[in-house]
Amino acid sequence: MIALPGRGLPIIRYLIMTPAAEGLFDIREDLIKVTSYEVLGKLPDPFLSDSGKRLTSPGEWPERRKEIFRTAVELQYGTQPPKPEVFSVDKTYSSSGARSYKITAGTKQKQVSFVMSIIQPEKVKNPPIVVDGDLCWLYAFNVDYLDALRKRGIAFAFFNRTELAHDIQHEGRRKGTLYDVYPEYTFGALGAWAWGYSRCVDALEIIGDYDLSWLAFTGHSRGAKTAMLAGVLDERAKIVNPNETNAGSCSCYRIHMTAIKENGTEFRSERLADLWKNFGFWLGPEMEKYALREQELPFDAHFLKAMVAPRVLLVGEAASDIWTNPIGTWQTTTAAAEVFRWLGCEDRLLWYFRRGEHRHMPDDVGMLAEVICHFRNGEPLSDRYFRTPFPRPERIWDWRIPESR
Repeated sequence: MIALPGRGLPIIRYLIMTPAAEGLFDIREDLIKVTSYEVLGKLPDPFLSDSGKRLTSPGEWPERRKEIFRTAVELQYGTQPPKPEVFSVDKTYSSSGARSYKITAGTKQKQVSFVMSIIQPEKVKNPPIVVDGDLCWLYAFNVDYLDALRKRGIAFAFFNRTELAHDIQHEGRRKGTLYDVYPEYTFGALGAWAWGYSRCVDALEIIGDYDLSWLAFTGHSRGAKTAMLAGVLDERAKIVNPNETNAGSCSCYRIHMTAIKENGTEFRSERLADLWKNFGFWLGPEMEKYALREQELPFDAHFLKAMVAPRVLLVGEAASDIWTNPIGTWQTTTAAAEVFRWLGCEDRLLWYFRRGEHRHMPDDVGMLAEVICHFRNGEPLSDRYFRTPFPRPERIWDWRIPESR
């Protein structure tokens, strides 16, 4: 057993129970057993401006957000590709249940094209819609996955992000068509893929058959990193739903941990050094110098999460996905919640853990559907939120919400 800092409470001995026996959302503090927990430093204060002056009014947040952009976005992911000079959308397929469009965008000199496919709910006029860049993964074709939205009257727009930038481990940096369009920018693959989300929204605005008032972005793992970045960059996304991002987005650079999963095996969390070694091309080039110095980063994931406010952020995690750093993502999510609270929109940050490991399950999509229907239609939320599969440790920050003038 291990006692986490600040709590003095041991984690109860691990009990082997399967998700099928108790349900995916039966989350208890003894679900995983933490065997090591290292805090490299405190989380930076999001309310402290670059000049050293602390914010005193929520009206100062937009300027502070611009400062945060230079680190949480441009340092972490590189300088981002701009809005296109040239844009067109052409319908290539249509049926009662599906549509496909060819999107072409870029500069006057060079463009890139990719396909957006939309799965329609039956007999629903102007449905809300979710954009997902994970068409390159087979789970996107799972009927239960699609029905988690369709049966709630919500459309699903998919695109294959790898049409914009390659996703091949150890192939090297800047491989793919979008780099040829914008060679002067330093964005990694995540920035290229996030650009695709915005171009899908451009297309949906032209098509005009969808309710974009509660437009949502989602994705899983590297796709979740992408959805999170896209949601920060494009404020037309009213709901941002990263599902299990691992390091490089919603986790926490300043926490390293290991834990015994529900199946009894031990695993450790992903670190920046792991991410840079295996998939450094996803990130901006400046992140390499922090690979073994995470504690020196001028930001952490709570800065990125706070940039979604005052829109809706729904963070989905799995208890036994130790690689994604369950305690780290909880620390940074609850830290970001302080910004949401200060801006008067604390009800717009929701998070949950489900049982199981690293997957984008129909139940995860169901949670997103629930949130869309709650904010769009006033439907009630379930009681599945805000439960941790570990005893909650001491928070790793000592700043507080500023006192307003």
